[in-house]
Amino acid sequence: MLVFTRANFTLFAVPKTGSTAYHLALRNHAQIVLSQDTALKHMTLRKYDRYFAPYLKGAHDLDPERVAVMRNPVEQLRSWYRYRMRPKVSGGPNDLSGMRFEDFIADVISHKPPAHARIGNQFTFLTSPEGELRVDHLFAYERPDLLDDFLRARLGQKIATKRRNVSPDIDAPLSAEMEAALIAARPEEWELYEAMMIAGGHLQTPVTR
Repeated sequence: MLVFTRANFTLFAVPKTGSTAYHLALRNHAQIVLSQDTALKHMTLRKYDRYFAPYLKGAHDLDPERVAVMRNPVEQLRSWYRYRMRPKVSGGPNDLSGMRFEDFIADVISHKPPAHARIGNQFTFLTSPEGELRVDHLFAYERPDLLDDFLRARLGQKIATKRRNVSPDIDAPLSAEMEAALIAARPEEWELYEAMMIAGGHLQTPVTR
């Protein structure tokens, strides 16, 4: 997570949405950088609302706008799958060696996901416990030009990013039946993604403070 006090926005790091590339490109422009610890880097909006937003307001009188990126849910999970197929993960609790993407999705949406499938979801990351979207600007991963334009307008310069944390290019097909099961298991995530895409890839919803 990066906080730009001068440009008045916080950029959240939703996992598997290109957040590492943006963090590395932008950290020298941010006034507050939370990237060394994974839990802080990937702070959810619920934790931000509960702990960090009150700190920013009380200690610095800041209430920056909130910015995040969301990805097609299937593609985000496919990225998780490929990430956990890396040789570095081999032999550990998150090792997916020999597992099909189809089976990984079945584990993710099961009633009690095993350790390798406990990855949360984008809707929960971005919303309050009541399901209210808690970011002012939600950008589509598939439209990086929109986020780049936003950053250029706020920071006054073009930001060049490079691909980071690139996962192995592993074939990961998904049947129509399993995709339907995923949608049925996570309808709110799909509804939010579709709302963002209908909005042209940039959903603006001022957060109720």
